[in-house]
Amino acid sequence: MVSKQPAVYILASKRNGTLYIGVTSDLIKRIWEHKNNLVKGFTKRYNVHNLVWYELHDTMASAIEREKKLKEWKRAWKLELIESSNPNWNDLYDTIL
Repeated sequence: MVSKQPAVYILASKRNGTLYIGVTSDLIKRIWEHKNNLVKGFTKRYNVHNLVWYELHDTMASAIEREKKLKEWKRAWKLELIESSNPNWNDLYDTIL
């Protein structure tokens, strides 16, 4: 279980689809909120709900720093990051419960 630990995550609408990068201190809760459209804005508007990548951190500061760096990355680099650990773009939500 990876609840209550700082994490950076990437959601996707589908394979090679729209991506969203976020940071949270409670990954299970936050992804559940995205999946149930409780998070207003981008992920709700563009139906971006599949957890395709995440990375746990020891501190919120390091998670936020990593999130900012990932948001600066080129799209191709983000796709490579996802596919390096999740080549089939599976929704990883059930694996973190």
